[in-house]
Amino acid sequence: MSVVSAVPFMKPLHMRSPVAQGRRHTLPASEFRSLSPEDAISVFEIEREAFISVSGECPLHLDEVRHFLSLCPELSLGWFEEGRLVAFIIGSLWDQDRLTMDALTLHKPHGTTVHIHVLAVHRTFRQQGKGSILMWRYLQYLRCLPYVRRAVLMCEDFLVPFYQKSGFKVQGPSEITVGPLTFIEMFYPVRGHAFMRRNSGC
Repeated sequence: MSVVSAVPFMKPLHMRSPVAQGRRHTLPASEFRSLSPEDAISVFEIEREAFISVSGECPLHLDEVRHFLSLCPELSLGWFEEGRLVAFIIGSLWDQDRLTMDALTLHKPHGTTVHIHVLAVHRTFRQQGKGSILMWRYLQYLRCLPYVRRAVLMCEDFLVPFYQKSGFKVQGPSEITVGPLTFIEMFYPVRGHAFMRRNSGC
């Protein structure tokens, strides 16, 4: 069962701009919601364009996107503008201190660590701060999940400063490699923000 609806700052899920009475408004101007398998193709198109040109590899292939959006859709977050997906995050649960190759494809339902597989922004919406805003919203959401202790991700060296601005800390080189690519593992101490849970209405 999705727990998104239990989070105060994400209610209502459809965030609509005020409209004059009597005016028909069929699509919300801006909407944040969990993703579903039906969103998989849109997700993969954005991911493929964002990563193939830079590193030559996608963090998740289409079947893996569908896999995680079926198993743990509540650990994903999409940003839609007038019904169009413009940015997204996909995560799953992990149950070890460090990421291993298994973390790339497995969801551990009893884990307390959220592994953030991918954050991507559509090319026409980049350089607008959307990636940082989406990550902030996602981390706020994770603070309201009582079973989550921390979030982890792995990224290439040049992305470390971006994630540090969101509060992530370097844990060290990742043992995971993809072809010639090496990664830095980073973590965010969700449990350390328990005081925010008490004051957020979660």
